Amino acid sequence: MSAAIHFSHLQCLLRWGFCSAAANFEFHMHNTLSSLLTCIALSLLATACGGGGGGGGSSTETSPPIEPTPPAAATFTLSGIVTTSDSQLADSDTNDPTRQAVGNDTPATAQAVPSPATLGGYINQPGTGAEGRSQLSGDTDDFFAVDLLAGQRITLLVSDFEQADADLYLFDTQGNILDFSAGIGEVESLLVTRDGTYLVNAFAFEGATNYILAIGAPNTPNEYTAAAPDIIPWEAVVAYQDGAQVASTAAPEFTRRLGMTQRAGGRDRARLMALHRGFIDAQQMQQRLGSAAAKMLALHDTPLRARWETLMAIKALRKDPAVRYAEPNYRMRASAVPNDDAYPLQWHYPLIGLPQAWDTTAGDPGVVVAVVDTGILANHPDLAGLLTDGYDFVRDPSSALDGDGIDPDPQDPGGSSVGGGSDSFHGTHVSGTIAARGNNQLGGVGTAYGSRVMPVRALGVGGEGTSYDVDQAIRFAAGLSNDSGTVPAEPAQIINLSLGGAPFSQASQELFNQVRAAGILVVAAAGNEASSAPSYPASYDGVISVSAVDAQRRLTAYSNIGPRVDVAAPGGDNSVDLNGDGYPDGILSTGGTINDSTVTFVYSFLNGTSMAAPHVAGVLALMKSVNPFLQPDDIDALLTSGLLSDDLGVPGRDDQYGHGIINAQRSVVAALEAAGSSVADNPRLISSASTLNFGSSTTALTLVLSNGGKGDLALLNIAVSEPWLALEPVNVDGAGLGEYTVSVTRDSLPPGIYAADITAQSSVNVLNVRVLVSAGNPNAGADLGVIYILLYDPLAEETVAQFATAGNGTNYPYRFTDVPEGRYEILAGTDADNDLFICDAGEACGAWLTLDQPIDLSVDSDRDALNFPVEYLLSLPNSSTAANNGLSSTPAVIRPRQTIPGRSK
Repeated sequence: MSAAIHFSHLQCLLRWGFCSAAANFEFHMHNTLSSLLTCIALSLLATACGGGGGGGGSSTETSPPIEPTPPAAATFTLSGIVTTSDSQLADSDTNDPTRQAVGNDTPATAQAVPSPATLGGYINQPGTGAEGRSQLSGDTDDFFAVDLLAGQRITLLVSDFEQADADLYLFDTQGNILDFSAGIGEVESLLVTRDGTYLVNAFAFEGATNYILAIGAPNTPNEYTAAAPDIIPWEAVVAYQDGAQVASTAAPEFTRRLGMTQRAGGRDRARLMALHRGFIDAQQMQQRLGSAAAKMLALHDTPLRARWETLMAIKALRKDPAVRYAEPNYRMRASAVPNDDAYPLQWHYPLIGLPQAWDTTAGDPGVVVAVVDTGILANHPDLAGLLTDGYDFVRDPSSALDGDGIDPDPQDPGGSSVGGGSDSFHGTHVSGTIAARGNNQLGGVGTAYGSRVMPVRALGVGGEGTSYDVDQAIRFAAGLSNDSGTVPAEPAQIINLSLGGAPFSQASQELFNQVRAAGILVVAAAGNEASSAPSYPASYDGVISVSAVDAQRRLTAYSNIGPRVDVAAPGGDNSVDLNGDGYPDGILSTGGTINDSTVTFVYSFLNGTSMAAPHVAGVLALMKSVNPFLQPDDIDALLTSGLLSDDLGVPGRDDQYGHGIINAQRSVVAALEAAGSSVADNPRLISSASTLNFGSSTTALTLVLSNGGKGDLALLNIAVSEPWLALEPVNVDGAGLGEYTVSVTRDSLPPGIYAADITAQSSVNVLNVRVLVSAGNPNAGADLGVIYILLYDPLAEETVAQFATAGNGTNYPYRFTDVPEGRYEILAGTDADNDLFICDAGEACGAWLTLDQPIDLSVDSDRDALNFPVEYLLSLPNSSTAANNGLSSTPAVIRPRQTIPGRSK
């Protein structure tokens, strides 16, 4: 069933700029529920958006003659499919009333989900959250039935942790609690210890929140989250508010009221308190814990119950106005903490041989890469101290958002061109891919983490700028005269340009000729228009143009191609999870979010050719670190000879991959040999992936085996551990190295998740690759609920039409009719919490062709096949800002990034 209603679920409040001047548009809804009609009062266009209203009265004057009605302007139809991944799905009973809810509130009604998976959901206590399906009655529990293997990690990412508290429980199929994570912050995490079928429970302890549930692959290096901390049962570390009557000897009734006795500590410092076990007796439990009290009935393991009661008591203490903070008394042990805790999520680095290159060099502080972009978050903990002096060339104060025009401060103030919410901090993300600090036990690393970045700001609000401002920024970075009247103490050796949009400019071409003559290398993103037309600045002579590949080394759907492409690098694809770590395959790097003018430092998963270009710039920095005398002509010669890359596509240079995917290890060796030096032989068999996730529908993936070092190496044997797994060589040399097709056959497998291994033995080492496959319904759980597709006018900054669909599996068709001629963007997302905002934390989001650069669609004819993905976009805060006051089992969280229309690539 479909409906066309002259009102909008989203019209007046969405972040994309609503209250359209075109007052009449249609709201389409497939499988519309009767409950949808309750939303009519929310946003009748004529009243809520300031529509018409003329005065009444009568007149005896003669009516003027009626003018002929002009012919109607031509209108057009736009259609396409919004696609989703079968590893990304949604809670079946969110707060969105336009979706037909299927309850998953009890173990008996658990929602079946695949594994690995990324799931977005919503839970709330009664009377909390936005109006909607569950606002009054509450939706405290979401249960999910899932087959899990030993070693899999389950992570609950609490989107609205500042206003709500959510916990994570793991049940067996009989309804007994096996483990839990009951913190009060952004993240809860559990590790599965044995194979089996489980019930995963997201529980709203307090308030209302969206959430992301990430179920990762087993035995993958995803241990930036630690195991649940060990606590001393029935003890707490407590501090009181100033002025509270806290001396237990003077006011014993105070501590008795709080259910504890002081053991150590004193005034003006933390106190060690013994919690009374009777604190959570049957009489007080319901009063203090509400619906959480029911969890106690499913806790039969005595130590587990003691830990739960201790944490619940501490949660209750935190609610007392006299308590400043309360946290567990942790049991401490000597341990080794791994460096760069999120590095295992940077799948894109092993794909280009970076770990092997780092055996020789991680970069040199004397090598500076200029990032001409949106500016920098200079105090990001993974970038602080790694920056040289830069400049801000955003001339227009209204775009700069820093109160003036050009100035010496390249700080990125954030800001979005429409609505509010988070910013991607594009320049910070690009800078982190180049030089985020390594070996600091925090976040990820950059490709050349020993080098430095010169931040030069040329893009303002929404990632937009002018060609003149960009040229001035390039001139500054190269040490040429510019409008600032100053130049850096030392020019950059490499300039990264993850931007574009202007046509050919003679002024810009002459500038790049000057920059090249000065010996400076320039790298640019090829563009995200999925076009073969020249894109600038990537297509200028003297600029290295970089296309984007995914985790399988395949060209991404958004990447530009053409005769000007020189080389490929990882750009990411947030619509899939091919390594099964539970997170989309975007590029992880430094970033930020901004809410209420407060910036939080995070690590973001983004995709685009913007993300590919800094991989190449970083590799060039490694090369310049070992051979500072390399000139642009030298790099050109090495690239065209095939010494810096691995060939992809048709043999030799092609328009998709240029000379192939950049190879950091080969590039460093080539730089050394060009200087008359070399590295010692250190052959090692390496693979393009450590885990291959086939999910529930993929049948074939590619695995590349190669020599990650210098010297001779041969593959002696390669075998698979299960009969449903097969290998076939596709493009393999005499040593057995090259490309293999890995395929799976599910026909004989009962429903469930299965793991197998590929074991490759070389003359030097043995390599294992884990393979995951799910059997059963190929689209089981592949449902993101209702997706709202918006037709947005970027010039008027308003939504002019919208379409909503419940979709079918992983495909969500949409169709806009009666669209006037013009230029538009197409945006999409979910609204799980029913706050009339799409793309909130915990909600899916997308844009045609990419969120990194929503494309202006010129409409002067009917258009179809306007297809694009929506996905959960994730960010990983640095652990210092993800503090969970001692109750979390992990120091980090992944938070979806809100979409902001921009022009940077």
